[in-house]
Amino acid sequence: MTSETRPKSAHLDSFAYNHLPPRVLWPDLIFTLPQLHYPERLNCVSELLGKMDQPELRDRVAIRTYTESWTYARLIASVNQIAHVLQQDMQLVPGKRVLLRGANNPMMAACTLAVLKAGCIAVPTMPLLRAKELGVIVAKAEISAALCSASLRDEMVFVEENSSHLKQVIYFNETGETGETGETGETSLESLMQSKSIEFAAVDTLAEDICLISFTSGTTGMPKGTMHFHRDLLAICDCFPRSVLATQSDDVFIGTPPLAFTFGLGGLLLFPLRVGASTVLLEKLTPETLLKGIADFGATICFTAPTFYRQMAVLAKSFDLTRLQKTVSAGEALPVSTREAWQQATGLVMIDGIGATEMLHIFISAAGEQVRSGATGKVIPGYQACVLDETGNVLGPGLVGRLAVKGPTGCRYLADTRQANYVCNGWNLTGDSYQMDVDGYFWYRARSDDMIISAGYNIAGPEVEEIVLMHAAVAECAVVGLPDEERGQKVTAFVVLKPDQIASPELIKQIQDLVKDTIAPYKYPRAIEFCSSLPRTETGKIQRFKLRQIGLAKASIV
Repeated sequence: MTSETRPKSAHLDSFAYNHLPPRVLWPDLIFTLPQLHYPERLNCVSELLGKMDQPELRDRVAIRTYTESWTYARLIASVNQIAHVLQQDMQLVPGKRVLLRGANNPMMAACTLAVLKAGCIAVPTMPLLRAKELGVIVAKAEISAALCSASLRDEMVFVEENSSHLKQVIYFNETGETGETGETGETSLESLMQSKSIEFAAVDTLAEDICLISFTSGTTGMPKGTMHFHRDLLAICDCFPRSVLATQSDDVFIGTPPLAFTFGLGGLLLFPLRVGASTVLLEKLTPETLLKGIADFGATICFTAPTFYRQMAVLAKSFDLTRLQKTVSAGEALPVSTREAWQQATGLVMIDGIGATEMLHIFISAAGEQVRSGATGKVIPGYQACVLDETGNVLGPGLVGRLAVKGPTGCRYLADTRQANYVCNGWNLTGDSYQMDVDGYFWYRARSDDMIISAGYNIAGPEVEEIVLMHAAVAECAVVGLPDEERGQKVTAFVVLKPDQIASPELIKQIQDLVKDTIAPYKYPRAIEFCSSLPRTETGKIQRFKLRQIGLAKASIV
């Protein structure tokens, strides 16, 4: 579609549109279900919240925490007031990117929705990211404004001071008595909201106007920004939760994934809002506190990673889980032993699923009697999937190859040559090796690339290597993921020391602390193996598969 024939965008700042990949490199988009036929002009927040802005529905609880409950009326009012702050105080026009920083709480949810309603583009970031990682995101998306939780101020201040793009940051969830100013005297978001109208007319965006840029680390360690439309956020609500979860307005959602993850954004915010249900937003959950939250709030649907379910299974008998009906596992491969342990402990059949940041959410899954233990599931209504060989040909049942998927959502990277690697003949290639059986069930076999998936987090080995190499004692380093019963994979660093250095437990701790202090702590190498050299090809490339073999051999000896 040319610029002459494309409907008029609401974006006055065209940066994101200008940095979409060429249409020829987009995946095929299919809209096979009636509910996926959206109008040409669409603001997703109007669709999500508009139906609840009725006298008989406004008092329903939208968001619950241990300290407060937000009705739909309060959520709508807060979203509208924040949207006014974006327009009036921050002078942001539609199309501007807004960095979002915060844990799972009502204000973080309201900020996200307000950015979308104001026609801007939300760029949510995980709370654990450090200034170094945030700086790369700010630079790549040319972000000039941010809404940030006061608890994450330190890293944000450093980014603002060292960025040529980021010009203004407003903080929310201040802990002072009035909430009017922060520690350094800035005016808080809550203070700015007080004078704003609780009415706000949503910006008249196109269904294909970009509203979300979600960053995911690739195997090179350089983050990729995945760009999604207003239409896409509704599409994920109208596929998996509708066909697999069969969500209802009386459901209560709960879980661990941050709203900055598309897994959490969908499962803990968009999905419940789409049906007028409630969501429980809790910060810093452990397996025990998640079980307590399920019991205390009477949650009916839970989203978390296999690692949590495995740990919760041994604790479940101590909590009242009678209202819990559906438990969704995603983020990493679900071991059969974890599925069985959870079912034995709770009587619930796990709903496994695979999604991708590039696709926004889950596209293969199964529930109830459709579950086949060991299989991820079948392609959900609205999507298509197959297994391809290295040349792009479709493989038959039983053959292992590259998982390929297409549907109403798809990969569109922000100014990134890796677009051509992710899309093949209209298919999205997820980076996973799968095989499909004769009944259409998909069975996970391995990651196709060097991405490490540990406890539900995607971790790029080269990014960790870069930090380890900063230590004065380290000469060479390669980081791989090794199988781990608790975490799925364990980040393992193979380190060659400089000639005058001696391996020791103290040195291991120094290297681990360096990584924790420089990038998100969950990325640190939980195991460090010292070696005399790294296996390389004749051209000098590290042979990571040999390191995995060494690690597995050592584990079998132990």
